[in-house]
Amino acid sequence: MKKHNFSAGPSILPQEVFEKSAQAVLNFNNLGLSILEISHRSKDFVAVMEEARSLALELLGLENKGYQALFLSGGASMEFVRVPYNLLKENGKAAYLDTGTWAAGAIKEAKRFGNTEIIGSSKEANYTYIPKDFTVPTDADYFHCTSNNTIFGTQMHSFPETGVPMVCDMSSDIFSRELDFSKFGLIYAGAQKNMGPAGTTLVVVKEDILDKTGRAIPGIMDYGQHIAKESMYNTPPVFPVYTSLLTLQWIKNNGGVAAVEKKNNAKAELLYNEIDRNTLFTGTANKEDRSKMNVTFLLKDEKYTEQFDKLWKSADISGLNGHRSVGGYRASIYNAMPIESVKVLVDVMQELERNA
Repeated sequence: MKKHNFSAGPSILPQEVFEKSAQAVLNFNNLGLSILEISHRSKDFVAVMEEARSLALELLGLENKGYQALFLSGGASMEFVRVPYNLLKENGKAAYLDTGTWAAGAIKEAKRFGNTEIIGSSKEANYTYIPKDFTVPTDADYFHCTSNNTIFGTQMHSFPETGVPMVCDMSSDIFSRELDFSKFGLIYAGAQKNMGPAGTTLVVVKEDILDKTGRAIPGIMDYGQHIAKESMYNTPPVFPVYTSLLTLQWIKNNGGVAAVEKKNNAKAELLYNEIDRNTLFTGTANKEDRSKMNVTFLLKDEKYTEQFDKLWKSADISGLNGHRSVGGYRASIYNAMPIESVKVLVDVMQELERNA
């Protein structure tokens, strides 16, 4: 019996993705070889990479719009460095929105490359809300934001109109909702939330924003080089790319991003309604900024902690503890999380209230 996995990442994936990827480890494409041992230059894996790159653009509605999709290594943390390397001009300026731990990490790296202006921040409130009253400087080389904050349970539900390229870290909500993705010049997302196992990062970049910095960029850090080498500048993370492809196929076969978003909305509504109704719990994020991926909440009275922990663990729930920065609990309800698992959690919360 599989547990109800609410882990923030690495996280739940569709059951069929687990099964197909497990089979590929034993025998990929009936080659008599494992996906772990085939050459990344073999026609079988080249086909995987080509389909994964193409399908990523298709699901985001960015086909034939001047974008390239890449599957790179180093996690989103590597993109904290690659983004300013490729977009921040010598003596230029970057604008950043500070909405959480990972946004702060991106800002820290950008500052190594030049003038980095924080144009909005919710740090003073422990990142419980998304700043709204900010202006993106028209002389910035780019604007960077983080769409969803896994630790603090907040999410951007709208994005500003900017006259400069908009860069977004979508690591924890990529492919979870429909947006006009053509508003973004560059999107990056670590795989291990909504797409695959840890080990690869999807980068979607509009080609016409590149090659404008005047910097000498090392090859491995240069998006242009990765595009020219068709995402095989160096040996790619073969298994994470393959598993990500399986997840993208699963999304497409189940109605695409629009259908996934509908299910995500239902899961989030179910859980937030219970948090707001239940006399023993309270949410941590401002209601208008609540994340539909990472639901953070607390017990109003910590005397119930031991009882609640025992209840959810006995219900085969896993990964519910909150991050140490927030405390309490965090239910990550990514694309692959079935609503039945959310109902199990809600039942446990109601049982605690009845027995209190």
